[in-house]
Amino acid sequence: MAALEDLHIEGKRVLLRVDFNVPLDENFVITDDTRMRAALPTIQYILDHGGSVIIMSHLGRPKKNLLPNGEMDRFRFSLKHLQNHLVDLLGGEVHVKFSNESVGKTAKLMADKMSPGSVILLENTRFYKGETKAYTTFAQALAELGDVYVNDAFGSAHRDHASTSTVAKYFKPEERGFGFLMQAEIDNASKVLNDPEHPVIAITGGAKVSDKLLLLERLIDFADTIIVGGGMAYTFVKAQGGSIGDSICEDDKLDYVLDLLEKAKEKNTTLLLPVDNVAADKFAPDAQTKLVQSNSIPDNWQGLDIGPESIKQFSDAISKAKTIIWNGPMGVFEFEAFATGTSEIAKAVAKATQENGAFSLIGGGDSVSAIKKNGLADQVSFVSTGGGAMLEFLEGKKLPGIASIEG
Repeated sequence: MAALEDLHIEGKRVLLRVDFNVPLDENFVITDDTRMRAALPTIQYILDHGGSVIIMSHLGRPKKNLLPNGEMDRFRFSLKHLQNHLVDLLGGEVHVKFSNESVGKTAKLMADKMSPGSVILLENTRFYKGETKAYTTFAQALAELGDVYVNDAFGSAHRDHASTSTVAKYFKPEERGFGFLMQAEIDNASKVLNDPEHPVIAITGGAKVSDKLLLLERLIDFADTIIVGGGMAYTFVKAQGGSIGDSICEDDKLDYVLDLLEKAKEKNTTLLLPVDNVAADKFAPDAQTKLVQSNSIPDNWQGLDIGPESIKQFSDAISKAKTIIWNGPMGVFEFEAFATGTSEIAKAVAKATQENGAFSLIGGGDSVSAIKKNGLADQVSFVSTGGGAMLEFLEGKKLPGIASIEG
């Protein structure tokens, strides 16, 4: 495996896997181009060094959002919607051709006619069953389009798909490598896992304990403090005898979290849970609310955010950290009435980074959204583009998109 700077790309066609799975509105206008911008340094480097670029990506889940007749909606999920914006992002000076297929005669002919400095955007790879099944025939057809393979799609690195992993086997080790974004994701996550400066504080949130089982197990081994917020905290509270009303809870995980609390004690890892919560009489943005103790939530009420005392305790702990990992919101962040806890934690993480010199790694959709919403993206150390991929990397799993490059 070679770094991008070590690959010979002059005069070569570079098959580049990116994560252009961007959100589109009802008019198919991109509402957040973060993932496209993140790939620009790699694309521009290839063009500047005499290569041409064949871009492949998925967009959405076309096989799970079929038309009434049972067919895929090839218009809704077409990467054609991204073509003009990609031209704009590249400064308007690079002509980006669009191939209405990922593989086939048209794609192959377009690739064969490429000259240095040119770009082709292939159609959605998930229009082909060979993509998600990691079929070798589809992967081989993709590989025939390029001379060099570069994976810059960290957001899809945990998927064992044809374009993210299988295709790499058709390139020699010196003909494949990571893009700048992928390398940055790996380097920053590895820094946290392998050589963190203590104290290490991990902030976890989200709805379910079951979504974070492996992460919590891994964190106990090296974190000094673990903060548990969001819906998953109520399973911990109930397991310890608290009353949580109608708050979300996984009853089948009560014994597990008690064992986890014991393991934390054995490892001298402090596990912080909310002491107060903003409770609501219904799961809705206009719900009636009241502040309650976390272990005394009334019947027919549910906790939807952490309260001010929890914010203070969590923020105090964060202020002492030298390494911070944050994955998951503290409440129902999509409702403004219950976004305060997540926003305040975002501010605490940024403050610790700027004033205490902490290294902060942000991963997970709502955590990233909170950082961006509060204008703090440039005040933390690294914001990951891969929610599920970052979670699995932190859990210690070997991601297919990484393993296939490393060989």
